[in-house]
Amino acid sequence: MKGLADKPSYIIELLEGGVTLEDVIDGRICEQALVEKSAFVVGDLGALMRQHVCWQSVVPQLQPYYPVKCNSSPVVIEVLASLGLGFICANKTEVSLVLEHGVPPENIILSGVCKQLAHIKHAAKNNIQHLVCENEAELSKISRLHPSAKLLLQLTTKAHAAETSMAFGFSLKSCRHLLEAAKELGVQVVGVTFHIPSSCQDLQQAYTHALSDARCVFDMGVDLGFNMNILDIGGGFTGSEFQLKQVESAVRPLLDAYFPPLSGVQVLAQPGSFYVASAFSLAVNVIGKKVVARHWDSIAQGVNNEDTEFLYYMNEGVYGPFSCKLLGNSIAAPSVHKHVRCADGVYPSSLWGPSLDQLDQVVERCLLPELSVGDWLCFSNMGVCGLEEFTCLSGSPQLPVYYTVSTCDWYEMQEAGVALDSAMKNFSMVQYSA
Repeated sequence: MKGLADKPSYIIELLEGGVTLEDVIDGRICEQALVEKSAFVVGDLGALMRQHVCWQSVVPQLQPYYPVKCNSSPVVIEVLASLGLGFICANKTEVSLVLEHGVPPENIILSGVCKQLAHIKHAAKNNIQHLVCENEAELSKISRLHPSAKLLLQLTTKAHAAETSMAFGFSLKSCRHLLEAAKELGVQVVGVTFHIPSSCQDLQQAYTHALSDARCVFDMGVDLGFNMNILDIGGGFTGSEFQLKQVESAVRPLLDAYFPPLSGVQVLAQPGSFYVASAFSLAVNVIGKKVVARHWDSIAQGVNNEDTEFLYYMNEGVYGPFSCKLLGNSIAAPSVHKHVRCADGVYPSSLWGPSLDQLDQVVERCLLPELSVGDWLCFSNMGVCGLEEFTCLSGSPQLPVYYTVSTCDWYEMQEAGVALDSAMKNFSMVQYSA
């Protein structure tokens, strides 16, 4: 390896000669054999570029605004800013991070159902005009602290209300009152935002209701003299091209009907996990093992010893990089590092973090070969988490993150205007020899 900069904060590994992401993970695991076997993260910056190309090819009519809360790694922000994305920020820290990477204030939206006063003041100070608002109390705060703000009203949707007991946003019935209150306070309303969750089973119906309601809000706003010109259809994009095409199929005819291009309405979307989920992988080490005699009613074909279940303890759990499990999200079964022998078949297994807490179960049930203490497991699609927060709950040191990019992806990124070697002075390019 050869570094091209001294003491970098981040190192990007340039992969040449057929070197793959798996080779990088394998190399890092081999390094760990001589030191503490700490978990680590590998990021593929090329995945960000590939997802951006996919987005542009499938839904070019939707301007992507990246929610920083999904993954606030400065490297991610730098790449996506260079690609021309806008940003959704939930607080002043996220706003400052995005501004530091040269994003113009007009490409930033301050979201949040109940924003702290300091965050509204910070937005006003930095000329961030677009704020999300969902109720009269929030409207009153904004009118006092940021009277020149341009508001996007948060519209509730049936699909989101069905998913959570804590619904947010205003209903169509209450929108007239909120618009009139904004008019009375002298605050500009410029558009509507809503959210359809990725778990929604009937996208056609969900977007039909949401976009019909949004059109009604636009019409009421225009009647009151507001310049309604921004529609944000929110997130709910899993990262799958197939799912993105499903959304496009549901949304395109509705947009043509309710918000055609000649209307002058700018249509935004919030692809968070779509961009970053597949870009990061997490490698963890097995630090403990138990054998439990237990019969499972249904065991997949090829499983040995149905009465035997293995419990494995890993050096990271839900109080670290798997914290999304505490929010009800499931974690997919990992792959086993290639040094593990699989000749004896697979067994029912469960995976646990190191806390010995009943909540610290990462994967409830999966099929794995018998592992030994010291073996490694690799979890893919771990990008939807702020990397600096991977271990904040456990209080352990920040996990190391190793960024990679293939030469092919690197050239494509440079052609798209991404130049990390010059834009990020603390970065260095590292070359792997095949």
